[in-house]
Amino acid sequence: MAITASMVKELRDLTGAGMMDCKTALAENDGNMEAAVDWLRTKGIAKADKKSGRTAAEGLVGVAAEGSKAVVVEVNSETDFVARNDAFQSLVRDVTNVALTTDGSVEAVGAATYPGSSKSVNDTIKDAIGTIGENMTLRRSAMLSVGEGVVATYIHNQVVDGLGKLGVLVAIESAGDKAALNQFGRQVAMHVAATNPLALSAEEIDASTVERERAIFVEQARQSGKPENIIEKMVEGRLRKFYEEVVLLKQAFVINPDLTVEKALAEAEAGFGAPAKIVAFARFALGEGVEKEETDFAAEVAAVAGKK
Repeated sequence: MAITASMVKELRDLTGAGMMDCKTALAENDGNMEAAVDWLRTKGIAKADKKSGRTAAEGLVGVAAEGSKAVVVEVNSETDFVARNDAFQSLVRDVTNVALTTDGSVEAVGAATYPGSSKSVNDTIKDAIGTIGENMTLRRSAMLSVGEGVVATYIHNQVVDGLGKLGVLVAIESAGDKAALNQFGRQVAMHVAATNPLALSAEEIDASTVERERAIFVEQARQSGKPENIIEKMVEGRLRKFYEEVVLLKQAFVINPDLTVEKALAEAEAGFGAPAKIVAFARFALGEGVEKEETDFAAEVAAVAGKK
């Protein structure tokens, strides 16, 4: 398979490895991007890419809470200019509030009736496209709720109240003081915004992800020349380290790195007046996982000039 410059650039952006290393990795793996990432990691040239995190869409993320439930919604636009438009911000705020009246799924939110209208959210967004003059989409929505406790919220890079570039929900079950629970929950939500964990617990990580990491760790350990029984211990140690990096409850708490999130919660229970358990979280980073089409402006200009 021919290895193109754009493929090399994409791999370099993903891993931070050098151009020649990226080219070699792609050549060794027939252009397979994921296999090339693993090849570079096995060689110690690149670190794990937990999540893409490549922001390639504009718009806003909204959060709203009511009682023991909260929602996070992402509405995309083509440009940041539109995201700063009052009409667009009002639209996203209304859609977020509508989400509280549904089960939180994007299908239910899109089909729900828009406030002060007989139209659905989806139809209202279509109308707004014609008014604002830019393509917009309700990309995703999620709801967290607890029977007893709180769902704390946090917006990072807030543009206006409840709207920004990154939204987080953290659900805590407890019969304790709600104000104290909300305060701690917001701290955990800020932590989630900063660290982007893969899962709440090790058991929730997809088995294929764990096996992929294990395979890489085994190959790395074998390069040391150690016996198989030692290699197994090395792999288990690296897996424990992996969990500490990507599992929320095992991560060092950004508010107090001397404690894990799990231990920080245990210490905070005295202030709650009751046992507490973090049961779920949701994190929406604007445009995460959506790739914006890249254009070569100079080539476009040259093409237009050539047509004249």
